Amino acid sequence: MKTYHDIAGDGGSDVIGQVVAKKSQIAESLAEVRHLVAVGSGKGGVGKSTLTMQLAEAFRGDGARVAILDADLNGPSQARMAGLRGAPIVPGAKGLVPPKTASGIGVVSMGALFPESQAVDFDSVSSGDSYVWRATREFSAFGDLLAGVGWGPLDYLLIDLPPGAERTFQYAEFLGAAAAFVLVTIPSDVSRGVVSRAVAAMRRTPNRILGYVENMSGYYCADCNEVRPLFTGEAGVDLGLPRLGAVPFDPELAAACDRGAPFSDESRPAVQAVRTVAAEITKLLEVRG
Repeated sequence: MKTYHDIAGDGGSDVIGQVVAKKSQIAESLAEVRHLVAVGSGKGGVGKSTLTMQLAEAFRGDGARVAILDADLNGPSQARMAGLRGAPIVPGAKGLVPPKTASGIGVVSMGALFPESQAVDFDSVSSGDSYVWRATREFSAFGDLLAGVGWGPLDYLLIDLPPGAERTFQYAEFLGAAAAFVLVTIPSDVSRGVVSRAVAAMRRTPNRILGYVENMSGYYCADCNEVRPLFTGEAGVDLGLPRLGAVPFDPELAAACDRGAPFSDESRPAVQAVRTVAAEITKLLEVRG
């Protein structure tokens, strides 16, 4: 039986040429994007997608040109939160044109193309073995979206990553050193422990980690107009990163996201906190150009 070591070159597949061509297409598509910021965690259920959308709204509120790419192909949330489920992604002169929210944020999400009751599936040449190449197909589809969308001039392209510590590392490798990362946790050691694994993995990449956001840092009680504790005790896991800000849970914000409605009430602590995080991200990115 032959092994891969017995194959001369790439076996005639020109796989290297295909990879080089795809990277060139991605670079051309992103040529007018000033800042590529990936929002990840490693841990699921920490409100990462909600935070991504709210950061986009904060950047947009300051006059920035913003778009979101939902990289979670089988758990896409951005289309719902943007109010763009079923919105067409139509071809344009320089690639696909992202549909936009009422505030002008471009959003590309599989949630706009597939009903929530339908899973995104990848055919396999071998029944029961789709796990062998599923990740390859997912990254291929992600690359097609990066390369095939006409992003145009943007100040920020936010990429909402799927959960998984190893997935965060894989996306860092795929996106390359130009992508900066913001990690999201909640004030529990279970969450921080998982995020710390993502941090450890990303230490092996050239990507810059701007810091972390502590999401659900208390909850906002509208009746008493106070932010009250949501988790007890002090976190014992040190992530070794600067904290960009702490965002309390706001039930009204969560409800607005479910409806796909904008939520920009400046009197709410969550909105104020996200704007503080957005300002800190901007400052850090501008320092490095």
